[in-house]
Amino acid sequence: MRWENLTPESGRTDPALFGADSVTTRTFDTPEFRGITFHEIRARSVVNRVPGASRMPFEWTVNPYRGCSHACVYCFARKTHGYLDLDTGLDFDSQIVVKVNAPELLRAKLASRSWRGEHIAMGTNVDCYQRAEGRYRLMPGIIAALRDHANPFSVLTKGTLILRDIELLEQAAEVTEVGVSVSVGFVDRDLWRTVEPGTPAPERRLDVVRALAAHGIECGVLMAPVVPFLGDRPEQLRATVRAIAEAGASSVTPLVLHLRPGAREWYMAWLAEHHPELVARYERMYAGGAYAPTWYQRQVTRQVHELAREYGIGPEDGAARRRVRPAAPPPSPSPAEDPVQLSFL
Repeated sequence: MRWENLTPESGRTDPALFGADSVTTRTFDTPEFRGITFHEIRARSVVNRVPGASRMPFEWTVNPYRGCSHACVYCFARKTHGYLDLDTGLDFDSQIVVKVNAPELLRAKLASRSWRGEHIAMGTNVDCYQRAEGRYRLMPGIIAALRDHANPFSVLTKGTLILRDIELLEQAAEVTEVGVSVSVGFVDRDLWRTVEPGTPAPERRLDVVRALAAHGIECGVLMAPVVPFLGDRPEQLRATVRAIAEAGASSVTPLVLHLRPGAREWYMAWLAEHHPELVARYERMYAGGAYAPTWYQRQVTRQVHELAREYGIGPEDGAARRRVRPAAPPPSPSPAEDPVQLSFL
């Protein structure tokens, strides 16, 4: 592994994330971590600015991990492992970089004079509640720092481990805006087992939505990805939206699968193995780049929004996932028919 690929000398424009002499590599012979290697580092920074060209609706992120044992075959973050001279396939799933000093770095950043209290998003690159979090327990310190500085934040996850931190989330929500979303793109168990093999089952993720709602924490569902030709049949969309509504989600926001470089190659290799009859169709659909055609995105979004209205929930609005009640609630916007194509997953 070439840690120097993350230094200025590598030709990258961002500052070095850590020194090569600060890496400790560990493996654990337990069933949940078997086959996974952890590279513990003392990072130099943990609050990252989102590139200006990004479609993200926020400017700052915190990612305590690189790589993800959820092993979603479509994960757009796979490309980032290439910066370490690791492959974007199996290495991304099994070589996990752990920023062990993330909570203390965040606390120092929030206390600095230069920080203006901007919103911080988590879980937008790799899942901060992946299996590694059960051992390293970085999120309690991170949420506590955000709570203590009353700094607004949001969390997106496929992990059930977020329930461990409900009390901290409640405390934070008393002093600042807290957004929580769970990612559930489909409830088809066969599809789940093959494209998201390291994640909790979709019904377990919906249990997270129920538990958060029971604690007074509104939780939206990012219905992502909607997988073309495998998870987009009308009956599949209906089953997913119905399950999301029954779980008590405050909103549902559909996002169609997108395939960036790094993820695209790995996903297409998976598709050729499991669904070779679909390869040509995908090549045509994604011939124009990482995103499905606009007409297709709009079609899926329209279907999901219609189903959501039928089951009594709507698309995400600006405050849908916030625990704190604004003094003067803004008027609810009209549901948009066009998709909001975010690069979360």
